[in-house]
Amino acid sequence: MARPKYLPDNFSLLIMLMVVVASILPIAGQPAVIFSHLTDFAIALLFFLHGAKLSREAVIEGITHWRLHAMIFASTFVLYPILGLFIKPLITPLVGHELSLGFLYLCLLPSTVQSSIAFVSVAKGNVAGAVCSASASNIIGIFLTPLLVGLFLSQNLHANNVANDVGLGVMLKIIFLLLVPFVLGQLARNKMKNFLKNNAKIVKMVDQGSILMVVYSAFSAAVIEGIWRQVSWQVLVYLIVICMVLLFSVMVLLHFSGKKLGFNRADQTTILFCGSKKTLASGVPMAKILFAGQPYGLLILPLMLFHQIQLIVCGILASRFANDSLGHDKNDA
Repeated sequence: MARPKYLPDNFSLLIMLMVVVASILPIAGQPAVIFSHLTDFAIALLFFLHGAKLSREAVIEGITHWRLHAMIFASTFVLYPILGLFIKPLITPLVGHELSLGFLYLCLLPSTVQSSIAFVSVAKGNVAGAVCSASASNIIGIFLTPLLVGLFLSQNLHANNVANDVGLGVMLKIIFLLLVPFVLGQLARNKMKNFLKNNAKIVKMVDQGSILMVVYSAFSAAVIEGIWRQVSWQVLVYLIVICMVLLFSVMVLLHFSGKKLGFNRADQTTILFCGSKKTLASGVPMAKILFAGQPYGLLILPLMLFHQIQLIVCGILASRFANDSLGHDKNDA
């Protein structure tokens, strides 16, 4: 029996399961320290695999489409931060100070890689452009997101006894934990290509497993600090509604902007899916580094909810776009 389209995928359900397990059996003390080191290794391996999977040919093919990339970049690192700064004071009375900071952090993150490309492919968009834009967004985001965090969150974080800037040490940790493994993966691509092709399930387990480890670690720390005593069911409802409104607003703006600026249908599809998404794969590891030494479960809760919502919405839209594309093809024939 086929899974109903409105249900989350297995990975989304596993993320929810990690939250439940961390809520019941949080890891603490020396085991938490060891688990944190294992998580760092898993994150480095994750970005190594991202680098090894990225096709250089696809990047070369899509890299010259500068208008498309500029549009997606502007949505990811200009439109979203502006919306985040605008909604933060509006939602703080509803969800509290720390969760509103989490929404602002969400808005400062790069786009997703794999899911953006997958949805663009399903929706018959510009796949080469999606590969280039989504990958560039993540690479640039490794440097730009910490700078934006330092610019927009430093005073707020300082008020909560968190470091008020993103120092050289944090940047170096991000470089060595995320960027260096990615570059090494690119350099090893020719040797890794057949392995990745023949062991897709193993790669997927490592890919998703590293994120699940980070989610479990983050929420264990948050539970120990009393996250569920701070977040009521009413606040969770507010969070979900705000995530939906944020995603809907960005998608509507991108849809009409893409048409207005004269992009063809394939490029409009790519702009919609790449420009509206925010990465959990990079966002949670970055939060682990940027907010090290203090609980960050509340800060990533909006990101985790937004991730589930964007996957469900984009999955439904991609399917509809694919059917519309088939209809256009038949009419053209």
